[in-house]
Amino acid sequence: MNRRTFLQSSLAAAAASAVPAAALAQRKLGAIGLQLYSVRDLMKADVAGTLAKVAAIGFKEVEFAGLFGQEPKAVRAMLDKNGLTAPASHVDWATAETKLPETLAAARILGHRFLIVPWVGEEERKQPDIWQKAAALFNKAGQECRAGGIQFCYHQHGFEFVPSDALGGKLPYDYLLENTDPALVKMELDICWTVAAEQDPVAYFTKYPGRFPLVHVKDWLKDGTDSKAYAGALGPGTKFTGQMTNVGAGSIDWKRIFAHAEKAGVEHFIVEHDNPKSPIDDLGASYTYLRNLTF
Repeated sequence: MNRRTFLQSSLAAAAASAVPAAALAQRKLGAIGLQLYSVRDLMKADVAGTLAKVAAIGFKEVEFAGLFGQEPKAVRAMLDKNGLTAPASHVDWATAETKLPETLAAARILGHRFLIVPWVGEEERKQPDIWQKAAALFNKAGQECRAGGIQFCYHQHGFEFVPSDALGGKLPYDYLLENTDPALVKMELDICWTVAAEQDPVAYFTKYPGRFPLVHVKDWLKDGTDSKAYAGALGPGTKFTGQMTNVGAGSIDWKRIFAHAEKAGVEHFIVEHDNPKSPIDDLGASYTYLRNLTF
């Protein structure tokens, strides 16, 4: 091989090796979803109209937190009309405990692939063995859901990252991950509450690969403001500071987190804002930021 041929081969090899890195740097999100809790007041007034507005923003998926008095078949027709799919729904603890058969039947009509318990109540959390009870219930619900063709998940807030004396100082979230069957119980990681509680989502993605098929995408602004308004989500006596804001307007490094999403097993990126000032405008701003984001 002469010098010219060698240089040409070397340059070609270098260019080829650079392609994956360049492609990786230019990845974008696919379908972007919305947790309908973000527009709950609008949904209470007009389900069909609100779904149409959500679709008009550009969202392709929605995650339910109740059907606002509508029948599953009627809601499915509304989704189809607006080109929306509903991969998931939040259900409360009592539903997971006693009402799964009928809930699974509705989930199949709506096209859900995931049922998610999003909350352990403040009174329940006072029980010293609540996390043992939660792990047992989630494993049981996970078995029942799998038999019905649905994946069971748990969505956390911030209080699961407060060390528990009853668990010997262990974080409840870590306890749940370690004491539930990874095949039966997946996690919907709420990135906002994770960061607000001063935890690193990427660390969890790395430690528990494939465990997070869904994530909640909402932003947290670490501006030093008092977070007592969020004490229910972050835990009583919380020392955490900051406030919720539109995606892209806060302190979360979305590029870094999304770069590890494949390792985590993330399939659905679901926008949420608990109390937007102007729901359609604010959620539209979050959608636009994510639609244009490369990572």
